[in-house]
Amino acid sequence: MKYQSTRGQVKNIPFKQAVMMGLAEDGGLLLPETIPQLTPGDLDALAMLAYPELAFQVMSYFIEDIPAAKLKDMIDRSYASFTNPDITPVVHKDGLYILELFHGPTLAFKDVALQFLGNLFEYLLAESGEHMNIIGATSGDTGSAAIYGVRGKKNIKIFILHPHKKVSAVQELQMTTVTDANVFNLAIEGTFDDGQQIVKEIFGDLEFKKQHALGAVNSINWARVLAQVVYYFYAWGQVRKQTGADKVYFSVPTGNFGDIFAGYIAKRMGLPIEKLVLATNANNILSRFVNDGDYSTGDVHPTFSPSMDIQNASNLERYLFYLFNENSERLASAMRQFSETGQLSFTDEQIAEINEIFLATSVNNDQTLATIRDFHKATGYVLDPHTATGIKAGKDLSGGEYPVICLATAHPAKFPDAVNQATGKDPERPASLEGLEERERRCETIDASTDTVKSYLAENAL
Repeated sequence: MKYQSTRGQVKNIPFKQAVMMGLAEDGGLLLPETIPQLTPGDLDALAMLAYPELAFQVMSYFIEDIPAAKLKDMIDRSYASFTNPDITPVVHKDGLYILELFHGPTLAFKDVALQFLGNLFEYLLAESGEHMNIIGATSGDTGSAAIYGVRGKKNIKIFILHPHKKVSAVQELQMTTVTDANVFNLAIEGTFDDGQQIVKEIFGDLEFKKQHALGAVNSINWARVLAQVVYYFYAWGQVRKQTGADKVYFSVPTGNFGDIFAGYIAKRMGLPIEKLVLATNANNILSRFVNDGDYSTGDVHPTFSPSMDIQNASNLERYLFYLFNENSERLASAMRQFSETGQLSFTDEQIAEINEIFLATSVNNDQTLATIRDFHKATGYVLDPHTATGIKAGKDLSGGEYPVICLATAHPAKFPDAVNQATGKDPERPASLEGLEERERRCETIDASTDTVKSYLAENAL
C-alpha cells in the first residue's frame, strides 16, 4: 500500500514515510492510493474479533512496511491503557446504540488514535535513530490525548496550541498539568482555527519543517484517521450481534471532519453503513456544506461543545478529493480558492452525491442542554454536550429502518458545567480526574502568530 497527496505532487510513498511527513509536502493531505475492498466473508470474520485483534487486521490492510509482530505489539500496548476491557464498548439506551469512545487516559475519543500514534512515533524514531518535534493545535481533546500519548517518550518533544480560555476547564487542566520535560503547552490569543492555520503554515515552510524535524499529531496525519476507522467496524459488529441487522446509521459529532471521514473510509471499504449523520453545533459550516453545498467560513461562536467550535474543517479536503473524482488539479484549485475567499460552492449534482452518503444538522446550545436533560430523565445515562448533538441528530435524521449508532466522543465529566446546567447535578468524576485542580501546571500564553510560534519552536525544539 502506497500513499499520495490530495494535491497530486506527492505520490507512491510508504506508510512509514506518510506518518512522519504528516502534512504532505505540497500542502495537501495524504491518502492511500487505493482503498481495500472487503467481501461479506471478510466482514463476518472481522465482526468476531476482540478490539485489539480487529485493529491489527484493519490496520494491516493499510500498513505493509512494519513487521506484523511489531505492529501487533504497538496496538496491544496502545489499548492496554484503556479502563474498559472492550476498549470501545457499545451500550443500548433509549432505542439507540452508544459507542463509548471515552475509556482512554484522557476520557475522549482522541485517545483511540493518539495512544497508537505515540507508540508508532516511538517505534519509527528508535528504528531511524532520529528525533522529532511534534506540533499540533487543539480545540480541546486532541491536545491532552496527544500529550498523554508521547509524554516522557525518548527523542520526542511536543508543542500543543490551544485557544486561550476557549476550552473547558477540565480540558485545559488535563493539558497544563502534564509537566514532563518534553511537553510544552501554548495558549494562543485566538481561536482553534487560528491555531490550525498556524500549524499548517509552519508545515508549509519545508525548510523550517526539515530543520526542526517537525511531526504532526492533528488529524492531518493519516495514522490518526486509520486508527479511528477500526471502531466503526467494531461497533457495527457488536450491533449486528445484538440485532441481526446488517446495515446501520452512524451519528457523529464532528467539527474538523476527521472522525466522520474515518466512517466514510469504512463505508468505502465495504462496511454496510446506510448513512453517516453529521452533527454540528452553532458553528455549522459542515452542516451547511452537506445540506446546501455552502462551505463558507464565519465567526466562531463559543458553545457548550467547544471541541466543535471550528469554522475550517481541515479533513474535508480528503473527502473533496473523492467528490472531485480524485482529480488533484481540481482539488488544488478549489483549496486555493478557499484560501483566498473563505468559501466554496458546489453544484446540485455534487450536493446530491454528498446526500447519498451524509445527512446533517446543527444543534444549538438550548437543544444540547435539552437533549442531555431529557436523555438523562429517560435512561439515567449522562451525555457530554458533544455526544448530545450526535444523539439529537441521530434521532431526528435516521429513518428508523436500521439501528442508529451514536459516537460518544467524550466523558461527561470533562464538561461538568454543561451537565450540571442540564441535569442539576455534576457528572460522576473518574479516578483519573481526582485532584486535577491541585496539580502543578505549566503553560505559556502567546500571540496567535505564526512567526511567534516558530520563534518559540526554534528556541525550545530538540
